[in-house]
Amino acid sequence: MGEVKVFRAWRSPFSWRVELALKIKGVDYEIVDEDLSNKSDQLIKYNPVHKKVPVLVHDGKPVVESLVILEYIDEVWTENSLLPSDPFDRAQARFWANFIDNKLFPLARKAIIGRGEDGEKAEEEFKEALKVFEKEIVGKELFNGSKIGYLEIVGLLVCYWIPILQEAVGKQVLTRDTFPGIYAWGDQLLAHSFLKENLPNWVDYLASYKARFAPSSS
Repeated sequence: MGEVKVFRAWRSPFSWRVELALKIKGVDYEIVDEDLSNKSDQLIKYNPVHKKVPVLVHDGKPVVESLVILEYIDEVWTENSLLPSDPFDRAQARFWANFIDNKLFPLARKAIIGRGEDGEKAEEEFKEALKVFEKEIVGKELFNGSKIGYLEIVGLLVCYWIPILQEAVGKQVLTRDTFPGIYAWGDQLLAHSFLKENLPNWVDYLASYKARFAPSSS
């Protein structure tokens, strides 16, 4: 099916999405690690609009934006489907993926990293968005049955990376006591053998986030 390269940053949760999807599909790929403070000419060539990772290069053709890349992977390599076969379920998965990326994640960054009135406002908005998401997933199995699929991969942003960011910064907004439904769903997801084997080590990842986001002691 042609040569596959992934331009990534190890710390980027969006890069990990692409790698997890390729591993589910059993696709061999080459990793090209990017220093985001000194982006390569190749990255800028392949993603001239946003100049961001991840970029999937398949047979020399670049595909950008993690959600778009996931769908591309699912269409090109059809074994082990990521998206549900039912059109309605597929539409729902896309809706909630966009909710996570365009609503939850931006608010999470502002709520956890932000300070002052802007941070407080973002924290309240983040909690309201979490309530909406929790209502959708509470008491449910994984979106893709027993398999890790499109929305499970995207949902890791909520149950894996946001908790790491919180611990790195030292500010807890998404807590087990306040959002038990999200944590129950996340516990189920993170217990899956595929993710245990393929997610980055929590301790190493937390250390990298602390180096980037921890408040200065000076």
